[in-house]
Amino acid sequence: MTVRFVLMLCSAAVIAMTGCASLKTSDTSRTGMEQMLISKAIDDSLNRIDFRPFAGRDVFLDTQFLDCVDQGYVTSATRHRLLQAGANLAGSAEDAELVCELRSGGVGTDRSETFIGIPEINLPVPVPVAIPEIKFWSRTKQNGTAKLGVVAYDTKSKTIVGDGGTTLARSEDTNTYFMGIGPFQSGEVRDSISKRSRPVPGLAPLPEQVAFSAPPPAPADAGVSRVRLASSLEDHETARPMPPAPSPEPNFSAVGWPE
Repeated sequence: MTVRFVLMLCSAAVIAMTGCASLKTSDTSRTGMEQMLISKAIDDSLNRIDFRPFAGRDVFLDTQFLDCVDQGYVTSATRHRLLQAGANLAGSAEDAELVCELRSGGVGTDRSETFIGIPEINLPVPVPVAIPEIKFWSRTKQNGTAKLGVVAYDTKSKTIVGDGGTTLARSEDTNTYFMGIGPFQSGEVRDSISKRSRPVPGLAPLPEQVAFSAPPPAPADAGVSRVRLASSLEDHETARPMPPAPSPEPNFSAVGWPE
């Protein structure tokens, strides 16, 4: 009796100590991957524009025709590149020598799904039974697209400087499943996440950090050359690095990638 009583007391104590816990979670209206796909495409698109001819000039960035998702990021990223190129940002068109007008031709994401298996089958009456979908292999791919355009003109004469142009870039995130096992992930965004990020330049750069130095002033008659174009989605995958700095002679004609 004593042993049974002790076991009953132990069982009652264990039951009394049993509890439960819950964690409240929430999701944003837009996933982080969607936003990263778009920002990666925007960065790649802007990286194909040669902002160096703006060096030493007073430039006003006009974004009144920029109407797209993540408009703030596009504007800030463009201002960043103008500053890196040595341009002086003006607060208004009246205070600037040149106006850099930015526009968007398409900024967003799209998704495609592919699988190998048996689709869901609904059997007809008199046996209203549905055979569930069976996937042996499946792949979900999400792409981010950014098509941006830029044109520059003189604030006094209102004449175009250079030809301007458009640039196009895409980013990708792929998730693959095999017999329900996965996801096996790949894509430019995943690759950039896995790499070590470079620190943001500060007052005292780290040993391996690249410090940005002010570019030399441009000659007074320097012009603005044409935007580097990516005429198709395939172009941005095979594009080569930016060519060396332009010569002091102004160039108002279209400049293509080096052969």
